[in-house]
Amino acid sequence: MCLAVPGRVLRVTEADGITMAEVDFGGVRKSVCLQYVPDAAVGEYVVVHVGFAIQRLDERSARETLETFERMGVLKEEFGEVPR
Repeated sequence: MCLAVPGRVLRVTEADGITMAEVDFGGVRKSVCLQYVPDAAVGEYVVVHVGFAIQRLDERSARETLETFERMGVLKEEFGEVPR
C-alpha cells in the first residue's frame, strides 16, 4: 500500500537547489523532498506521499491521523517496525 502519511519536519536542508527535510513519522525518520511545499518549516507537519511533501497539515489532524494509522497497522506496513 502507498498512502500519504503525515510527519513532523525536524530539519530543512538544501542540496543542488532541491529543498529537503528530515521528517519524523511517529518515531521513523525519513528524508523527504519539500519542492511542492518549499515554505514548510521546522516543527510543522506535512503530508508525504512517495517521498514528497504534498501539503502542510495542522498538528491536531496530523496526530489524529498518525494514531489512527498506527491502530490500523498502516505505519508498520509503510515503514516496517515502528518504534514507540
